[in-house]
Amino acid sequence: MDNSLFIKVCIYSYINMVRKMAVRRGVSRNTMIIAVAVLVIIVLGTAMFLLRPGEKPPTEQPPTGPVYADTIIIGTTDRVSDLDPANAYDFFTWEVLTNIGEGPFVYEPGTIELKPGIIESYEIQEGGKVYILKLRQDVKFADGTPLTAEILKYSIDRVANIEGDPSWFVLDFVESTEVIDDYTLKITLFNPVSFYPAVLAVPTYFPVNPDAYPFDEITPDNTAGSVGHYKITTWVRDQQLVLEANENYYGDPPKTPRIIVKFYSDSTALRLALESGEIDIAWRTLDPTDIQSLQNREDINVIEAAGAYIRYIVFNTNIPPMDNPLVRQALAAAVDRGAIAETVFFGTVEPLYSLVPNGMWSHIDAFKDAYGDANLELARDLLRQAGYSEDNKLKVELWYTPAHYGTTEADVAALVKAAWEATGLVEVTVKSAEWSTYLEYTRKGQLMITLYGWYPDYLDPDNYLYPFLHTGSNRWLGNPYSDTEMDNWLDEAQVATDQATREALYQQVQQKLAEDAPIVPIFQGKLYIATNKNVKGVVLDQMMLLRYWLIYKELENVNPVNVSLMTNIFLVIATAQIFIATSVAKASVLKRRIN
Repeated sequence: MDNSLFIKVCIYSYINMVRKMAVRRGVSRNTMIIAVAVLVIIVLGTAMFLLRPGEKPPTEQPPTGPVYADTIIIGTTDRVSDLDPANAYDFFTWEVLTNIGEGPFVYEPGTIELKPGIIESYEIQEGGKVYILKLRQDVKFADGTPLTAEILKYSIDRVANIEGDPSWFVLDFVESTEVIDDYTLKITLFNPVSFYPAVLAVPTYFPVNPDAYPFDEITPDNTAGSVGHYKITTWVRDQQLVLEANENYYGDPPKTPRIIVKFYSDSTALRLALESGEIDIAWRTLDPTDIQSLQNREDINVIEAAGAYIRYIVFNTNIPPMDNPLVRQALAAAVDRGAIAETVFFGTVEPLYSLVPNGMWSHIDAFKDAYGDANLELARDLLRQAGYSEDNKLKVELWYTPAHYGTTEADVAALVKAAWEATGLVEVTVKSAEWSTYLEYTRKGQLMITLYGWYPDYLDPDNYLYPFLHTGSNRWLGNPYSDTEMDNWLDEAQVATDQATREALYQQVQQKLAEDAPIVPIFQGKLYIATNKNVKGVVLDQMMLLRYWLIYKELENVNPVNVSLMTNIFLVIATAQIFIATSVAKASVLKRRIN
């Protein structure tokens, strides 16, 4: 704000204040004029002194430059599942954990390059089977507890012991952990795995304080945190999460000391909160129509993430009639990917015919080759082979969660139902559950058919196949599928050192995936984030996890020198206000005495 305009506003406001005070207390017009004159003289005198020409700012004044907000508010329709690395295995919870914790390796923001995190160095021995991790000696938890090799061992062993959703990151790779000294940990793998450093970067390997996290118990609302940039100071499930800078973090402090995450019921509420200024960032998930609307506003930035997510249908082969391959194949053949992409997402997503994303090495259109798209004739033929008819329809339950993937999810479920029922041989009952309940039911293997999505843990075809199809590793989906031949191929591909060999194996896996059809890919798309135009530092690389510590907000039209000037004038005005109020009060008393 211009300095002279600021002073005029102050004078006008306080003249109005004195006038109301005088009227309320019955003071004469002459007394009010005197009071106002005193105020104007004081303020103008102070302003002239502070703004006198030819004077440089005092040496103690900060230099002119941008001023940043100390708080940024992020809105989301997503939900946190478990604030415990031993059981958390969903996108948004991992994002929160990434901001309060750190593992042996981290990704350089904006790239897919790994670099040491809580370790200062490492050695790979015995042909890739042994990793020696040398920890930094300045890493501390939010409560000041130093990180040691013994604590990191405890944290990794705890994941294996609890056997939660992401435990396959430890159980399927790690043979043993051994403390060499206070700051050196030895990890021995069952077999050499070329991408294991990327595994060491996932939140499942983040250290936790043994005093806060029991060895044999999941603590879903634990706010003790880890060793990352932030610490949790307030947590009200599905309402608000407040993070503040961790003063014990070994690296540079966050650019914004406080992050507030607010949870919204749907995309419309999220968009309105951004437009009204209630939040600074709208993230996960805006509907396509909301994105288009925000892209037309000059005061909003809409940013597209570099990576792609995938969406798919899961058939639990342990629940009849999904144990029949013919039924699964028929439903896979009937899915109309094009209708979903165009009708629900207005062409912002693309059909997907494999769990490996389009553009990633080893990808093949396995489901398109096997079934085509919206192939109702083939679907009917397969259903009749399975014993179904117009008089004996296949009856299935399709489940979805209403907010986690955005409010478009109900429309996706409706189009899947429509495609299956278009065969004339299927009757679909659609049901929904909130995210935490949805996860619980899925883990217990209680849901017949579910809609899910996937964001990468690490950028390798293994991450799009192994967690879904390998026996036991898909426990987070309720162990819906198991096949010995599939397990063998996936195991071979993990340890193969030649990419051509791995690619051939992964293509075999994709072909068998289409044949068995326990999981049916639907589409892949990109994520979008919308921010106030003054918000900077948003980095959305292929990992698609928002790093809060890089984000900052510039305050408009604010100069540190002007801030100091305004503060001084406010102090003078406050003093003048007290003086005038006292004078008016005395005048009022005197008037009553004379009368």
